[in-house]
Amino acid sequence: MSRLKLPQWFVLLLPAIIILSAVVLIPLLLSLYSSFTPYRLTRPETLYKRIGTFNYEKAITNANFWAAFGRTVLLLTIALNVEMLLGLGLALLVNRVTWGQRGLRTLMMFPMMFSPVLVGFQFKFIFNDNVGLVNNALQSLGFSDVAIPWLVDANLAMFSIIFAEVWTSTSVFAILILAGLFAIPRDPLEAAKVDGCTPWQTFRHITLPYLMPFIYIALAIRSLDVARAYDIVQIMTNGGPARRTELIWTMIGRTGYVDAKMGYANAMGYISIFLAIFFTIYFFKKLNAARTELGMGG
Repeated sequence: MSRLKLPQWFVLLLPAIIILSAVVLIPLLLSLYSSFTPYRLTRPETLYKRIGTFNYEKAITNANFWAAFGRTVLLLTIALNVEMLLGLGLALLVNRVTWGQRGLRTLMMFPMMFSPVLVGFQFKFIFNDNVGLVNNALQSLGFSDVAIPWLVDANLAMFSIIFAEVWTSTSVFAILILAGLFAIPRDPLEAAKVDGCTPWQTFRHITLPYLMPFIYIALAIRSLDVARAYDIVQIMTNGGPARRTELIWTMIGRTGYVDAKMGYANAMGYISIFLAIFFTIYFFKKLNAARTELGMGG
């Protein structure tokens, strides 16, 4: 009886396939299955009941879910635009440095090295109304006589979260845009200089079009990160005050682990994943359009 001979590549990949199946695929399929059940953590037997698409219909008609989605889009829109502008400016400045540029690139990456949990605790202390560095600085400089409740006021709390997100992730844009600046061919820049173009004209018509593919890549990466923001928000405000800073994934975490409605939370999670995929497809379409315009292929 002949023995089954497996391809060499399959044998080499088998350990990785087994690990990925155990760590990613099986939990993913289990969460998808539970989204069609009334599964509650406190009642394991509910995992074996079927309720069809009830959880999805409940999430779609839940005003609180869409309110959290709106706040997530607001955070995503403001944070990504600010990070893009700051990252672009920082990359342009670093690109002009001729001595010590490697050290500057290393310093730029420091915020990326901090975990979101540590960043959350750090800015929760910085914006504390009693002992926070921001209030102490404002009072010492005479800009304010009273302690500003940064993490208690609804509008200021969202501003504080946006500030923390921008601080920790602007370097992502800066590094990617700096890579794009290194990739710009010298010939168009030299031709523009010979033709007497101003620095703004050179940037507008040569530098920026070449940077757009790198900007769209950064936007796609960061949009996925911001869309699933959890740690910083949970630590800084816990979704408060009165859930005014609750985002999609903090709402999903509260529904699943505090309210114990895991089936319903998984349904909201898959809806959020679908929405995140939509934004990612949009950015990659813009990326392909920018590459086609530059003659780099679709």
